[in-house]
Amino acid sequence: MSYPIVVLISGSGSNLQALIDQSLQGQLDINICAVISNKAEAYGLERAKLAGIPTHTLDHKSFASRDEFDAELQTMIDQYQPKLVVLAGFMRILTETFAKHYEGRMLNIHPSLLPKYKGLNTHQRAIDAGEKEHGVSVHFVSPELDGGAVILQASTAIAEEDTAASLANKVHSLEHIIYPLAVKWFSEKRLTFHDGKAFLNGSVLPENGVLYDQALM
Repeated sequence: MSYPIVVLISGSGSNLQALIDQSLQGQLDINICAVISNKAEAYGLERAKLAGIPTHTLDHKSFASRDEFDAELQTMIDQYQPKLVVLAGFMRILTETFAKHYEGRMLNIHPSLLPKYKGLNTHQRAIDAGEKEHGVSVHFVSPELDGGAVILQASTAIAEEDTAASLANKVHSLEHIIYPLAVKWFSEKRLTFHDGKAFLNGSVLPENGVLYDQALM
C-alpha cells in the first residue's frame, strides 16, 4: 500500500513534479492523495491534474482570518487521512494550532542553509552577505517560521558572477534531489520526530541535519 501524502502549493509546483516523477519511476512508494493550493492560478495544479491527482483551491483571501483559513485547510487535508503533509512552495505563514496538529508529520523545504536566512529573498541576502556557499534545507514544520528540526541540506558554491536568479536555479536543482529523498526516508519510517528533534535510522540529527551526497541515496 503506497504511503498517503497531501501536497500544499502556491506556485509552479516543480518540487511537486519531482515527487510525481519519482513516484511514477518507482523510486518513491507514495500515493499523492491530493494537491491543495491557496492560489487558483498556481501551475502546480495543472501538473497534478495531468498526473490524475485530485486538486483543490482554497483562496486565503476569502477568509476573515488566518485561523479560519487554516481550520478549513485542516479539514480539507484530513479528509484524505494522509500520513504526511508536504509543503512544496506553499507561501503561507501557518498558525500555531495548524502546525501543532501536524507536528512530526509535515515537511517544508526552504532555500537556505538553515538556520541562516529564514524568510524571503534568501538568495540575494546570501550574496549581499558575501557568503561563499548557499543551499537548501528540508525541515519538519514547527510554529516558528522556518524553525523546525532540520533533516537534510544540500549546498552549492556562490560564484562571483552569480545573481539571485542564477543562484535560485542552482538551488532549485538541489531541491528536486533532496526533497523526494526526505519524503522517501519518512515513508520508509527511517525518518522520525520526537520531542522537537529529527531522527534518522534511530539517531538524533544535528542542528543542520545531514548534508546530502550520493552516499545518502
